[in-house]
Amino acid sequence: MQFKIREGRPTDAEAAGMICYEAFKTISQQHGFEPDFPSLEVARDLLLTLLSRPDVYSAVAESEGRVLGSNFLSQDSAIAGIGPLTITPEAQSGKVGRGLMEDVLEHARNKHFAGVRLVQAAYNNRSLSLYTKLGFEVREPLATLQGAPLRIDIPGYNVHAAVAEDADACDRLCRKIHGHDRGQELRHAIAQRTAMVVEHGGRVTGYTTLIGFMGHAVGKSNEDLKALIGAADVFAGPGFLLPTRNSELFRWCLQQGLRVVQPMNLMSLGLYNQPSGAFLPSILF
Repeated sequence: MQFKIREGRPTDAEAAGMICYEAFKTISQQHGFEPDFPSLEVARDLLLTLLSRPDVYSAVAESEGRVLGSNFLSQDSAIAGIGPLTITPEAQSGKVGRGLMEDVLEHARNKHFAGVRLVQAAYNNRSLSLYTKLGFEVREPLATLQGAPLRIDIPGYNVHAAVAEDADACDRLCRKIHGHDRGQELRHAIAQRTAMVVEHGGRVTGYTTLIGFMGHAVGKSNEDLKALIGAADVFAGPGFLLPTRNSELFRWCLQQGLRVVQPMNLMSLGLYNQPSGAFLPSILF
């Protein structure tokens, strides 16, 4: 199949959104999992947002004027995040997926990002193989967790909505744990009123932009993350992502009645610092 890759634009949202919805729905149902996107409208709206944001680079593959797929590179941190990558079913066996990945990786190199990361559905053999061949390494096996809000307080850990004055302390904590901050994401979440902070001993010891698919969290200890998870009103989207190597926190979540929705992998290329505290990644990284 002959195709070209160009930068995306908002007018691609309808076609690319349909491909994104159908691609995730097809692969999920083939393996007996619920799709990440509950409707075409949700997928389309997400892609429209990504195609419209100046801090997101978008790549669209097309053939004879018809969109075949898309990929995205989020550029609001020292680490760039990739995804979602989706292609139309008839292009699955060609080179479209590789082309879209190589395009965003080239863009990341040109922008001199320290590293790039993504989260991949562990049951998707095709994407796991492609990303590995392109140089990515699996850093953390993840479980997507979902269930009823826990409404649990952890004694000594005070959770409250994050405000602008909390941002610098949260950035320092993220840098201590990961070696870089995610300040722009955090400030956006504060403005959207989804971010929460946990304090212990009078100091900020953890925060989250959202306990859900699109949010990330860091904490000095598992108790900080337990407090943030316990205070969440809802686990947005398909659920939140938890590194399963953190057996203590994983076991605690299961004991509270949360269930595993699907397995996933955090993968990286370039700089990766082993986290020095507890964390929850987002679907981006």
